[in-house]
Amino acid sequence: MTKLPFPWIALGVGLFLALGMLLGGAAAPADERALPLLTLLLGAELGFLVTGAGAVVAARRLAAGVGAVPVMLFAACAALAVGFAWLGLALWPMPAI
Repeated sequence: MTKLPFPWIALGVGLFLALGMLLGGAAAPADERALPLLTLLLGAELGFLVTGAGAVVAARRLAAGVGAVPVMLFAACAALAVGFAWLGLALWPMPAI
């Protein structure tokens, strides 16, 4: 039985979380969101951590030998991690000064 490498799992979980957050209204205005703000922030943080870890593991596998699949896994996980970080910062409520 073969094991599924972690970057593939991280990519799948990240895509699933991104889809759930977009369907939950993460890109919508505050009064039109289907999910509460705290749930969206938690999803963004979890997505960032999982896909960031997937990018780190893929980068370590790149050090062993360059191939097309590890490069694509690293790029996809890193792009999702950056997207989740940006989304989490965009969702964070800023006080009016």
